[in-house]
Amino acid sequence: QVQLKESGGGLVQAGGSLSLSCAATGDLLVRYHMSWFRQAPGKGRELVASMRWNGERTMYGDSVKGRFTISRDNTKNMVYLHMTNMKPEDTAVYYCNAEKVNVSYSAWGQGTQVTVSS
Repeated sequence: QVQLKESGGGLVQAGGSLSLSCAATGDLLVRYHMSWFRQAPGKGRELVASMRWNGERTMYGDSVKGRFTISRDNTKNMVYLHMTNMKPEDTAVYYCNAEKVNVSYSAWGQGTQVTVSS
């Protein structure tokens, strides 16, 4: 089954941009719908963005619409999250999630910390 590893987290000032990457190994990413979630301290895990296996039907959480963009490159087994106009409330651990198409199986990465300073 697929294993996921996020990278690209770090510290950014409010108004700045940051891009996250999620590398998949162990299976073909084209077999999975992909999502980014985040979890801030003391809060539950929140859906940030999702994209179906074929790149269609992207969805975004209300708090990031117009600022964040999810993309994928199935040929490289990679998923990306490009974040712009970042806000302190975007501070969280960001997780990559893979949901296998037509199969009840989901995998998570270990997460990457994103901190936005005001």
